[in-house]
Amino acid sequence: MSLFAIILFAGTMLISLWAATRVKSVYRRYSQVPASSRATGAEVAHAILQRAGIRDVEIVAQEGMLGDHYDPAHKRLVLSVENFKGNSIAAFGVAAHECGHAIQHQQAYAPLHLRMAAVGVTNFASQIVMWLPLAGMFTGLINWHTASWIMAAAWGVIMLFNLVTLPVEFDASARAKRVLAEMGFIGTDEEVAGVRKVLDAAGWTYVAALITSLGYMLYHLLPLLTGGRRSD
Repeated sequence: MSLFAIILFAGTMLISLWAATRVKSVYRRYSQVPASSRATGAEVAHAILQRAGIRDVEIVAQEGMLGDHYDPAHKRLVLSVENFKGNSIAAFGVAAHECGHAIQHQQAYAPLHLRMAAVGVTNFASQIVMWLPLAGMFTGLINWHTASWIMAAAWGVIMLFNLVTLPVEFDASARAKRVLAEMGFIGTDEEVAGVRKVLDAAGWTYVAALITSLGYMLYHLLPLLTGGRRSD
């Protein structure tokens, strides 16, 4: 394995680990800070969706930490039990963020629909980058040049997906911060700062994913464009 490959692997691993650790740390901190409003995360989500005129999205609880998401295919807003039942600043931020995705869906927000359309091909690309190196290593049926082009293209698809994800996530967070204040769910400086820190920390995980996929795409692509060959 070349020195560049080692640096790339270690660097992207450290960035991803830092982002994941930070979001868990910030979330854990503010999940212990109750909001002045006595509403639960589920009630916050319901109120935001009602305000937006969205009445066909089901709000459900699910076990597990930070598995919260909006499912556009089934119009379900999934919150972890802690966020569904809790009234912490973190629960409010997460619930409002997922509502932001539901509102994006309602308003046909272009980056969200582009990301939805790219899920299938991105999943396929993820399988390629996982299994192609093993297939090449153990079978020897694919030459270096062909494998590099395939890997570069697959990582390129993943990178583009991560790139499109950034405006989707940042826009949902911006909507969350704004609507929570407008609806009076948060009001004190501590609450506003807490919601901002929780959502900003989560945003860094998507930045880390983009950096990782860009790095691996360039790792496979640059030797092809420069006429060189990796030493690994």
